[in-house]
Amino acid sequence: MTTLPLEPLDVRSIPPVVRHATIFGILERLPPGEAFSIVNDHDPAPLRRQMESRYPGAYSWTYIVQGPEIWQVEIGRHEAGAEAGAGAGAADCGGHDDGHSCTCGH
Repeated sequence: MTTLPLEPLDVRSIPPVVRHATIFGILERLPPGEAFSIVNDHDPAPLRRQMESRYPGAYSWTYIVQGPEIWQVEIGRHEAGAEAGAGAGAADCGGHDDGHSCTCGH
């Protein structure tokens, strides 16, 4: 079965106070091997740093458009076991720290 890609999520319409939480909610539910894209009015590099800190190596990040008026980024979840540094038994969500409330099922 072929699935058509989703339209890019225009995060400019999401209130800043919940913008990253909204994107992380999508990331945590994104199946391995799938991707989605976001559109923003500035470089979303802070989101990338937060994502890498929370889920090291679990997601790809590809700029599609790099300003100056809009930025579009495709974010993809690596196939299970394909993350940088993944070893046997590694969680596909990027791992867990004490107190981490994960939604991936690990």
